[in-house]
Amino acid sequence: MKPKWYISFEPAAPGKDRIYRRETKTFLTEAEAKAFARMILERALRISAGTINPAQPKRVIGSPRELSEWLSRT
Repeated sequence: MKPKWYISFEPAAPGKDRIYRRETKTFLTEAEAKAFARMILERALRISAGTINPAQPKRVIGSPRELSEWLSRT
């Protein structure tokens, strides 16, 4: 089974100069993606999520408001 969801995030690096770097993790289900996003929410500077092509319907969660709304839905 191929992953259908991704979480892309910029990890916080306390005490260091800010260096832009993003990491991306993939997940089989939306529930797994949400669980991971909740886990890193306080430690990451920026988080985005969405479906991986060709998954339909296409979803992109990019803004903090969209992320909060997405995470509040069970």
